[in-house]
Amino acid sequence: MKLLHSGKVRDLYADGDDIILVASDRVSVYDIVLPTPIPDKGRLLTALSLWWFEQLTEIVPHHVISATDVPEEFAGRAVRCRKLSMIDVECVARGYLTGSGLKDYDRDGTVSGIDLPDGLVDGSRLPEPIFTPSTKAPLGQHDEPISYADVVAEHGETLAARLRDVTLAVYRRGSAIAAERGIIIADTKIELGFDDDGELRLGDEVLTSDSSRFWPADEWKPGRPQPSFDKQYVRDWAASTGWDRSEPAPEIPAEVVAATRAKYVEAYERLTGERWD
Repeated sequence: MKLLHSGKVRDLYADGDDIILVASDRVSVYDIVLPTPIPDKGRLLTALSLWWFEQLTEIVPHHVISATDVPEEFAGRAVRCRKLSMIDVECVARGYLTGSGLKDYDRDGTVSGIDLPDGLVDGSRLPEPIFTPSTKAPLGQHDEPISYADVVAEHGETLAARLRDVTLAVYRRGSAIAAERGIIIADTKIELGFDDDGELRLGDEVLTSDSSRFWPADEWKPGRPQPSFDKQYVRDWAASTGWDRSEPAPEIPAEVVAATRAKYVEAYERLTGERWD
């Protein structure tokens, strides 16, 4: 195999005509990889993505060929995939206002150029889910929000509309399934690309604790940060250290590592109904 790319969390290898996508235990916040891994994180993200891919096949096909035909050293945290020509847009859907979307709203009442009602606060449910794309920045650089008009200008109206519609459909389907299990999906990001036959497919990961914000529905209370089952716990810890969000990043304390792993496990178990072994 040949290493093609090492990202913040995943490594891509070429294996003949296929791609081996390997999820590591690395964790990143603010687009910076922290030096301390989260045990089992790669396996958890891979297993959860595989489960979600199967729930979403009626909306959009995925890139996975096999979860077992992978090198032994990567077993459990790798998938064999089709090569895709990835679209250079982070496709983000938001159903609730928080994070960078909240900062944009507080500045001028909009998110990615979309006007939102007055009076929204951290954790507010939006009138309807919105498509808020961003750039796909290289390792060490920051993704930047863009508008739907920016996507149209770069990729044309037809593809922009397809990206928006698929992203919102994935979000709505995922949110409906998660709601049955007591979880709110506040927002999520997906990546899409075309295979050799020109078919649009889901790539990378989908609806995981790294790519989404998962909140316990019974604890949702707008006006404050929400409890979560995702890496927001690490973001909150990192923010509390006074770190300036540049290299080098601080080591994660053992108790934060353990708590983060437990949150990833709980998200997997609640969503899939399967016990994590």
